[in-house]
Amino acid sequence: MSTAAAAAGSAPDLAAYMHTLGEAARAASRLMATAPTAAKNAALLALARRLRNEGAALALANARDLQAAEAAGLAAPLLDRLRLTPAVIATVAEGCEQIAAMPDPIGEITGVKRRPSGISVGQMRVPLGVFGMIYESRPNVTIEAASLAIKSGNACILRGGSEALHANQALAALVAESLAEAGLPRHAVQLIATTDRAAVGHLITMPEHVDVIIPRGGKGLIERIATEARVPVIKHLDGNCHCYVDAEVDLDLALTVVDNAKTQKYSPCNATESLLVHAAQAAAFLPRIGAVFAAKDVEMRGCAAALEQLAQVRGARLLEASEADWATEYLAPIISIKVVGSLDEAIVHINRYGSHHTDAILTTSHPNAMRFLREVDSASVMVNASTRFADGFEYGLGAEIGISTDKFHARGPVGLEGLTSMKWVVLGQGEVRG
Repeated sequence: MSTAAAAAGSAPDLAAYMHTLGEAARAASRLMATAPTAAKNAALLALARRLRNEGAALALANARDLQAAEAAGLAAPLLDRLRLTPAVIATVAEGCEQIAAMPDPIGEITGVKRRPSGISVGQMRVPLGVFGMIYESRPNVTIEAASLAIKSGNACILRGGSEALHANQALAALVAESLAEAGLPRHAVQLIATTDRAAVGHLITMPEHVDVIIPRGGKGLIERIATEARVPVIKHLDGNCHCYVDAEVDLDLALTVVDNAKTQKYSPCNATESLLVHAAQAAAFLPRIGAVFAAKDVEMRGCAAALEQLAQVRGARLLEASEADWATEYLAPIISIKVVGSLDEAIVHINRYGSHHTDAILTTSHPNAMRFLREVDSASVMVNASTRFADGFEYGLGAEIGISTDKFHARGPVGLEGLTSMKWVVLGQGEVRG
């Protein structure tokens, strides 16, 4: 921990510490904006190498966090997010390599058109500058944020959850070493070293140092950031995702996809929380998926028509769904289930109760699939695929900074391009306006 962070025991000290981080980030952002692609790629490859070589040290740091979290009674889904397993480390290392192999978006000029005046007008892709990232539990986010910041020519200030402090510090040290090895500023990626929650209040109210804030965590955190921030926020509040089983459907395919969408992992925001089934398929589908869920001890909260079909499933944990259930993100082995009379009803339900994150239709009808894609107002809309694919890594972005349900330039998984903006460029040969 830095001297400034260790001294941040009072409000003035903390304010000075955050101001120091902000100044360093702004200075680093100017260097990163002009950094050669080769240097940025070298830093990413060096980071991937260090991640693979330092597995034992990372595991030790993560074990300290897990032990403290378990002693503090952290809920099982949050403990799951906190684990920095060898598979997680391998995935983020591969993400760094994927990003290094991707084209550098910075400096790209597109849409150039010659105007009657003689000038040519286009747009150039440029970094946002400095982004602040506030996140909970998942230490892998430290690497995802750092790697995307490096390739997109930005600087970032990271504020991980106190429950992951040791792992985050170990990961941030690897990032700093990799930046320095590539000849880039170490302060391009900084981790807030104090667990004082007031640091977040400073980070989100420093427009002179920070250009955008990206919160990634629980609804309470994101609502607070959105309310109090004095800089733009890229956010999503919930991941209340749906699977809709259409009247025209391959039932075996639907069974496999819905099972995966709900039970492959319960804690991510792209896990399905609500299942809609067309009345024409309720009798055929619900007992089958109910048996799958019962075997995995998934609680089913259904409407009356759904419960009628699920009642025949031995060992099923059934409850009558409340109005609140249709809008709930469980992040747990619980799913709400409703029988609907039409595609129209399914779309209306999703747009009303969903969080505009990710929703899927299971169907063999092309017209129905196209209507669903057009009319469901979500950041990711899928046909015959698990909602669990809504992820920057799976979308080929290399990694993601988060999943936005806003309607700004960044919507859905936010990768490299989501961390850039466009500025207008005009090319002339001495033209003047008459």
